[in-house]
Amino acid sequence: MSEDNFNGSYNEPQGGAGMAIASMVLGIVSIVLMCCNTYIGIACAVVGLVLGILHIKKSGKNGMAIAGIVCSIVAIVIAVLAIVLVALGLSMLDSSGITLNDLQNMYQ
Repeated sequence: MSEDNFNGSYNEPQGGAGMAIASMVLGIVSIVLMCCNTYIGIACAVVGLVLGILHIKKSGKNGMAIAGIVCSIVAIVIAVLAIVLVALGLSMLDSSGITLNDLQNMYQ
């Protein structure tokens, strides 16, 4: 290839699906991270949701953006359910009179 034809620029793809791709990836990653680290999973879900909504408002409907929004919403619902279940379990534990030392002794 000769250097005479190269002008130092490149053509960017029309439409720019970068935000849609990022939304989908972050939505999927957020679901996976809910098992390991809820805080990072929630952050990924919120960013994925925002990016998906921004892409749809900017460029119209896109399957990847919709998938990112759906995955992000599913991850947020999982996080809320996990937080509610943990709070419910802790309140039940507190009302039963069992202490953390009792639980530790049960499993030793």
